[in-house]
Amino acid sequence: MGLLDLEKHFAFYGAYHSNPINVAIHILFVWPILFTAQIILYFTPTLLSLGFLPPVLVLNWGFFATVFYALFYMALDIKAGSFTAFLTFFCWVASSFVANTLGYSLAWKVVLAAQVFCWTGQFIGHGVFEKRAPALLDNLTQAFLMAPFFVVLEVLQSSIGYEPYPGFKTRVKTRIDSDIKQWQDKKQKKHS
Repeated sequence: MGLLDLEKHFAFYGAYHSNPINVAIHILFVWPILFTAQIILYFTPTLLSLGFLPPVLVLNWGFFATVFYALFYMALDIKAGSFTAFLTFFCWVASSFVANTLGYSLAWKVVLAAQVFCWTGQFIGHGVFEKRAPALLDNLTQAFLMAPFFVVLEVLQSSIGYEPYPGFKTRVKTRIDSDIKQWQDKKQKKHS
């Protein structure tokens, strides 16, 4: 059940994203990273063919990664996860049309530029504002699988007060505060 422990994962994420400017940077840059990754995955070989889909929608690694992400998000939390799954599929469809329009020779350049720009922004957010290394150095799953869901959950919490269950925000805040304190104590011991 550890993989589906939303409280544990969101607390881990929150401990690395407590500075409001860093959070805003992630809200702006995480989804473009996913979108552009889907653009480049458009060019992977077709794994399954269905005649009723428009030819631009290719059932390849990009599609199956999208399905995996969507199902995982819904397993974490049915409401926010379903909304995030919808956004993930919307990005897959939109990225397929963009990739098809650009063609591979231009698409990989656009993807490279966007990925470098967005990842650089996030590293700046961590280095300048959070003053803590990104979570990807401690947990790659957080960076590549859970980040899109967590920024959506962050927006839902701050804009409409959404909680997956009563007391979620309070319990996560307690864990975040504890994790940050442990990290600060460890950092202080290193410098002593």
